[in-house]
Amino acid sequence: MKLKDKTAIITGGTSGIGKATALLFAEEGANLVVTGRRSELGKTVEAECRQRGVRCVFVEADHTKQEDCQRVVDIALREFNRIDILFNNAGIVTNGTADTTPEDIWQDTLNINVTAVWRMCKLVIPQMKKQGQGVIVNNGSDWSVVAGKDAFPYIMSKGAVGMMTKSMAIDYARQGIRVNAVCPGDTFVERWTEKGYFEGSDPVTIEEAAKESSEYIPMGRFGQPEEIARAVLFLASDDSTFVTGHLLLVDGGNTAQ
Repeated sequence: MKLKDKTAIITGGTSGIGKATALLFAEEGANLVVTGRRSELGKTVEAECRQRGVRCVFVEADHTKQEDCQRVVDIALREFNRIDILFNNAGIVTNGTADTTPEDIWQDTLNINVTAVWRMCKLVIPQMKKQGQGVIVNNGSDWSVVAGKDAFPYIMSKGAVGMMTKSMAIDYARQGIRVNAVCPGDTFVERWTEKGYFEGSDPVTIEEAAKESSEYIPMGRFGQPEEIARAVLFLASDDSTFVTGHLLLVDGGNTAQ
């Protein structure tokens, strides 16, 4: 019960890392506001969290819209009167190079992977200041610290998340607010197999992803959402009270090469 009586907002919590984190936080005693654009999946996550004995509210929200972000924060305060943890998980994966990336893909990537993260932080920080404490965990990437091929808009956005995390950590450290980022390597989520998940490329099969990861990740496999969720829990809990401004790599050794 590392998060007993805490209130956490998890954006993009209907599947993958977001869902795994919501369920783990629920097991650890946190009350939750879970957001996402897919209402049916969101209601399922809400029910599964409640089965673990905590209060959970699903809010259908598009975090590229300022009014949706504000509504999420308003609901959290109305339901729970405080916000202890924000996990900025919502995001998209985009491919391309500098000269092949279309304007709309560039803007979409910025809107959800960068601007929405800043916007949610901006909205919760005043409440955390009032409380005298709070924790923000941003979902970065191993590409927050190194670059790669053919994913220019995504890498750019995750690099920005890394520096945003460090900048906010410095600005709010004396006010009891810790800001860190979890930086996953390739993590298998079911949406990999859905058309449209990878903007600018076709979906992949489980077998294709497994084969590719075994060739370049030192541990020989991709990560699982539950493994990333445990890293998020570490950063969100009192196990990391002297950790701020840190980019925690959870990548099977990929960036150690």
